[in-house]
Amino acid sequence: MSLRMRGLFSTIFLLLVALTIVTTEAGKNRKGKGWKGVSDCTDWRFGNCVANNGDCGSGVREGTCNDQTKKLKCKVPCNWKKEFGADCKYKFGTWGECDNSTGLKSRSGTLVKTLYDAECQPVIMASKPCSTKNKAKSKGKKGKRN
Repeated sequence: MSLRMRGLFSTIFLLLVALTIVTTEAGKNRKGKGWKGVSDCTDWRFGNCVANNGDCGSGVREGTCNDQTKKLKCKVPCNWKKEFGADCKYKFGTWGECDNSTGLKSRSGTLVKTLYDAECQPVIMASKPCSTKNKAKSKGKKGKRN
């Protein structure tokens, strides 16, 4: 092997060692931010996910345990219902008949899943305005005029 080849291999080797050291040090610095992989605390309590902008989208959930606090990235669905929160998952029945006195129809939902120790009601009621559309379809073709 020529002297020139040995010099090239030595230079490449030293660059790889330096790159490994730099990468390892960068990884050590990142561990201190956000969620730590190892914690002696076992009783974490997490709050609701709070959207960064507006009512829905990407956000942050804060957790506490003794004197430690951590923030987790989370997402608030844009179709969530504020009254029972995004951390309470319910299974809903079919919509009931329209109540003519209130102009609303309702349905009930039973709790299926609770995320992050959220406080959820076991059964909830949801209501919405009755449809004003007439569901009977005419047999004539759409868009044609006589």
